[in-house]
Amino acid sequence: MSTPHNVCIVLGTRPEAIKLAPVIQAFQAAPDFRTRVVLTGQHREMVAQVMELFGLQADHDLALMAPKQTLTHITCGALQGLQAEFEHHKPDLVLVQGDTTTAFASALAAFYAQVPVGHVEAGLRTDNILDPYPEEANRRLISQLAQLHFAPTPLSAANCRASGVVGTVLTTGNTVIDALLLMAEQAPPYVLPGLDFETQRVILATVHRRENWGERLQDIGRGFRELLDRYPDTALLLPLHRNPTVRDPLQALLGDHPRAFLVEPLDYDQLVAAMRGATLVLSDSGGLQEEAPSLGKPVLVLRRTTERPEAVEAGTARLIGTDSADIVAEASRLLDDPAAYEAMARAHNPFGDGHASGRIVEAARSFLVSAQRATSP
Repeated sequence: MSTPHNVCIVLGTRPEAIKLAPVIQAFQAAPDFRTRVVLTGQHREMVAQVMELFGLQADHDLALMAPKQTLTHITCGALQGLQAEFEHHKPDLVLVQGDTTTAFASALAAFYAQVPVGHVEAGLRTDNILDPYPEEANRRLISQLAQLHFAPTPLSAANCRASGVVGTVLTTGNTVIDALLLMAEQAPPYVLPGLDFETQRVILATVHRRENWGERLQDIGRGFRELLDRYPDTALLLPLHRNPTVRDPLQALLGDHPRAFLVEPLDYDQLVAAMRGATLVLSDSGGLQEEAPSLGKPVLVLRRTTERPEAVEAGTARLIGTDSADIVAEASRLLDDPAAYEAMARAHNPFGDGHASGRIVEAARSFLVSAQRATSP
């Protein structure tokens, strides 16, 4: 048998860990690949939870996380740490996911080491370089460095081609659906004293994006509070991000409300179970725009732009911004009008069928076999 291909999968944040978990499992199950998993440590506990949940272990951890870390700290640390990693364990292919600073720095480090890059979830665009910041720039930069572009949808594949990328663009579906369907099968119900998914209409909310820090966050918090006051049968489940810039204002606005449940970040299985039980999702998270529709839950997106217009076009998500009056109006429409709710809940999820990871392994195999043939005498 020929020598296995060495694939290095680099990740640093919780969303990357969730979306790459089924990809790592698929590569580990393929006998013609030797898979090495490297963490940058951009997030620590949150990544460890996901890895444990999917039964995965990292081979190396750069352990970069620092208090109040800057983008420069993450980028420089990842570049230096990965330079050493790639020298000691030379990969044939490096895989990165999405649009984090870890993903960008890892793609750049691989490029400097002259190792081809595969980009999972390629081709998302808002066409506003500062919104979301820094993600829109990160994913555009990765597109220019990668040679394998795993686009989740036909639209994102078209965006890659329009960006003039080199290499191969493939439409694979989104790996988050693979992860979600694996987890939805095994996640036990989410239990929290005082919260009742049977008798209350639970609104699951998450807020973390940099562009929503400050005044927009105040508006979001006020909108949540007004919704709770308007609908006595609703409850708000709000897992708080660990960053005090996000956490403190939301605690100040909502901490004393009897039906606002401000909890620590949920493990992924708990999040999936909470989504399963919720009536409605309000979030600025990219992943939830993709996941919630698979469970038949309407998503109201707390942003002014989205790199996932497919969700809006399919009718599974609505872009509502951060103004408190808009939040109340849009959520009220779904809470008051069963037909409007059903239309969103039943819309077809455009993000995939749960088999994206297998397509990525197959494409990586074809790419590496072709590269081998091209260089063999």
